[in-house]
Amino acid sequence: MRKERAKRTTGEDIRLMAEVPVIEIRGLHKSYGPLEVLKGVDLTAPRGHVISLIGSSGSGKSTLLRCCNLLEDSQQGDVLFEGEAVRWKGQGMARHPADRAQVTRIRTNLSMVFQQFNLWAHMTILQNVMEAPVTVMKRNPAEVEKKAREYLAKVGIADKADAWPAQLSGGQQQRAAIARALCMEPRALLFDEPTSALDPELEQEVVKVIKALADEGRTMILVTHDMKLASDCSDHVIFLHQGRIEEEGPPTKLFVQPKSERLRGFLSATMV
Repeated sequence: MRKERAKRTTGEDIRLMAEVPVIEIRGLHKSYGPLEVLKGVDLTAPRGHVISLIGSSGSGKSTLLRCCNLLEDSQQGDVLFEGEAVRWKGQGMARHPADRAQVTRIRTNLSMVFQQFNLWAHMTILQNVMEAPVTVMKRNPAEVEKKAREYLAKVGIADKADAWPAQLSGGQQQRAAIARALCMEPRALLFDEPTSALDPELEQEVVKVIKALADEGRTMILVTHDMKLASDCSDHVIFLHQGRIEEEGPPTKLFVQPKSERLRGFLSATMV
């Protein structure tokens, strides 16, 4: 009788855990000196969903993504990871996380893929992918190597494991960066304009990988200039304009029947 009750409780816990968003942002404000970049932004990334952030340059997309990963301190608002609120101390421009151990723990569960690949030039591709799990998370090197090779195969560059970053094309380097992010086995992947530095042909190599990850049901937040990618991959799209959410919704509505005049203008200029 007791064991049966324990099983029911465990199942309920799992169900509730699945309902808690991986990332939640409430009323976020972010400034750089007198320049207010985010002006009270809300964002929710449920487990298994892809959220795309679109908007013109300077609208606050990348800043919002960096605030999700606590690479930037915000001046007001809440940041929650799997229901756990980041603890802060200080106010305004002096506000910063109160618990560095909490920040480290959250960051290790949120892998970020940058526009510039940020691979270590003095390490092979395999070493780049293995570095953080072994050095930061103290995982078993043999087990990490096995996983690293699996992820390199997943992104289509298993044969480049022993190559140096300089020997790879831009598209291959970005796929290596995605494999590196996956090897951390994070709760969510954060992409900051992952294809904007690539030629169109190489861009499609990376788009294919991102779409495959979306099809797997991975939780992702994607800052992108590629409206087709946002339309094809996303469960929810947020259009930022001058630090505020101008419009948001499922891509089937946002791209087909935009309500905002600003969004209509943005889409007409970007969807050619």
